[in-house]
Amino acid sequence: MGFIDGKWAPMIVLIVSNMIAGMVNALVKKVLDGGINHMVIATYRLGISTLFLLPVAYFWERKTRPKLTLSISCQLFVSALFGASLMQYFYLLGLSYTSATLGSAFWAIMPSLTFVMALIFGFEKLSLKTKIGYGVVLGTLISLVGGLLLTMYQGIPLTNSPEQAANSNNHTGHENWIKGCFFLLTGVVLFSSWMLIQAKINVKYPCPYSSTVILSVFGTLQCALLSLIKTRHLEDWILRDELTIITVVIAVYKTMFRQTYK
Repeated sequence: MGFIDGKWAPMIVLIVSNMIAGMVNALVKKVLDGGINHMVIATYRLGISTLFLLPVAYFWERKTRPKLTLSISCQLFVSALFGASLMQYFYLLGLSYTSATLGSAFWAIMPSLTFVMALIFGFEKLSLKTKIGYGVVLGTLISLVGGLLLTMYQGIPLTNSPEQAANSNNHTGHENWIKGCFFLLTGVVLFSSWMLIQAKINVKYPCPYSSTVILSVFGTLQCALLSLIKTRHLEDWILRDELTIITVVIAVYKTMFRQTYK
């Protein structure tokens, strides 16, 4: 237990989170290719995670939870807009145009983007007079350049289907790939912004479970409204496929894990 709670805990959490993220990306991509509205998935995952975390937040933090003011509520609403609804809208839309591999690659550059934005807005300080400073800059540049290279290089299909090969080589397919990369980048930038916003909120409202529940409630409502952009049919909300249901359940776990350990 001491090993997990010690200096290795952040690394273990990061590894587990990335493993779950990669698996969820692959499953969500498969479901999106089946034609489901991407914001339906986002709404379900946030809504179900709210139901799971609500009793935990109520009982675990009932004695330490500070008063929820109007100011904190507004900040959590904005936080949900950046880190839950709009982020998922653009990221899942980009995933529908590209691939699960590219989605995971863009997600991997999120720490670098967050660090750059933290420097710009004064959340972090960096000294280039030390080896650590040079290492941080070099790692950030490698991460960002890697994401750029993946954007420019679509790669070759992994199957022998002539139809897939034709689609991947035509002009429309290339345009969709670039469009998808732009959407993925937008989603990652929004999530990086959310990290900075939530860091400020955590200082005033240091209750991770309660904060996540409130954020998820706002995010669920926002995602439900955004889903109206593509569909307004009630039958689109019925999850009939077993793979879709499994994907939503696993995505819920990812959402809970990511937002609770923010």
